[in-house]
Amino acid sequence: MAWSCPAPLRDQPRVVMGHGGGGAMSAELVEHVFAPAFGGEVLRQLGDAAAVTLGGARLAFSTDSFVVRPLFFPGGSIGDLAVNGTVNDLAMSGARAAYLSCGFILEEGVEMPVVARVARAMGAAARAAGVEIATGDTKVVEAGHGDGVYINTAGIGLIPPGVDLRPDRVVPGDVVIVSGPLGVHGVAIMSVREGLEFGVEIESDCAPLGGLVDAMLAVTPDLHVLRDPTRGGLAASLNEIAAASGAGVVVRERAVPVPPEVANACAILGLDPWYVANEGKLVAFVPREHADAVLAAMRAHPLGTQACVIGEAVPDHPGMVVARTGLGGTRVVDLPIGEQLPRIC
Repeated sequence: MAWSCPAPLRDQPRVVMGHGGGGAMSAELVEHVFAPAFGGEVLRQLGDAAAVTLGGARLAFSTDSFVVRPLFFPGGSIGDLAVNGTVNDLAMSGARAAYLSCGFILEEGVEMPVVARVARAMGAAARAAGVEIATGDTKVVEAGHGDGVYINTAGIGLIPPGVDLRPDRVVPGDVVIVSGPLGVHGVAIMSVREGLEFGVEIESDCAPLGGLVDAMLAVTPDLHVLRDPTRGGLAASLNEIAAASGAGVVVRERAVPVPPEVANACAILGLDPWYVANEGKLVAFVPREHADAVLAAMRAHPLGTQACVIGEAVPDHPGMVVARTGLGGTRVVDLPIGEQLPRIC
């Protein structure tokens, strides 16, 4: 029996790298292949983590796979990413991660000291995030059929009472806040991978965001939605929220914090920093009446000292993200099709 797809995936008969980039091709793969096959009400949330009720408790449950190259980079490693990535996905549901699972897929021939170094990095990252790696698995694939080390982590955490973070809670008037400078992680990876010099070493922003989210929720549990802009960067996160909520989003272009070294590197590489992955930043849609207090709480936390307001949700152009330029014009901020930078998270 021939395989058929419910809708065309941009005329791609085979999987290409763009299907893993967090943009439109990734969304189409989920929408047209995985979601129809799996079904289920929980899956329809399509958030960073699924919110489920089990035994009377509200849990957040998430899984992620990490295939970064190189394995070690300024500011972190694949081990740090594997812990912080899943911890942060849980945090975007308002949950504090409690337990992680860990699956290693190792390529035959990888040096054992490399594996040990990755494992130590994971252990240290888990302790720093206050989470326990409780179970795991290891598989080995033949030489030439992997890329040294791949890691999958899944995690669970409790969602506090009164917390309900969903993109469909976004309403016009909500204030859009980012927790700090963007594009740092992706540029850090690219600088090492390509051996580029930008006059200053750029380090990944990889960090666990649970404490920052706790500080925000201590101000009010009535945050509307949180996202960590990893694959696809800020642009992908804003477009996903706009599409799910039906609200329009307006961003002030000059308000988006992009460090000069990241802007310069992106200019050299032909990249747009709004689409570059981050691993220690979040985007929040906050009711206007709570925005000042939430912003102050973020700036009082070590991971939010440079938090700032970049825009708002509006009733105009529903489901669309636009940027107001410094010259007073506007431009549409599209969802990326594939990916700019391969294998950075």
